[in-house]
Amino acid sequence: MSQLSFPSFDSALLVRDARGCYLPASADDILEAARQVIDQKMQRGASFTSPATVKEYLCAKLGGLDHEVFAVLFLDNRHRLIEYVEMFRGTLDGASVHPREVVKEALRFNAAAVIFAHPHPSGVPEPSTADRTITRQLRDALALIGVRVLDHVVVGGNSTVSMAERGLL
Repeated sequence: MSQLSFPSFDSALLVRDARGCYLPASADDILEAARQVIDQKMQRGASFTSPATVKEYLCAKLGGLDHEVFAVLFLDNRHRLIEYVEMFRGTLDGASVHPREVVKEALRFNAAAVIFAHPHPSGVPEPSTADRTITRQLRDALALIGVRVLDHVVVGGNSTVSMAERGLL
């Protein structure tokens, strides 16, 4: 996380190591703590009916990653969280996504709807041609089993782009 700097927090935030000693928190430590807080805040059953709530959650989960992951929010018929799953891990500029595996997980969780998300470690959340293509493939595959694709959110740092809001679904 060399691109992130928190100079005003260097002396204020501490973390405890395995031996119980307190050390200054790194940017990675702070981001990991934020992910844990968001997991506690948005647990199973949390409602994802507001685009702002979805974006806030996904920025906290994915915003600081230095590699791509393809995550899926599995939702019930009232758009409440069943499970957040980081299904595929990639490199700096891509991740292989397999529609068959996404369909299997949707069936396993008995999901009625899904929201896809992934970070662009470059910090630019503009959806690529590959992002649009895989979203169409996933939407078509999930439609066969009655699971709705509500959105695909691309996260770049603290910014997001919603493919649904852009009319790309």
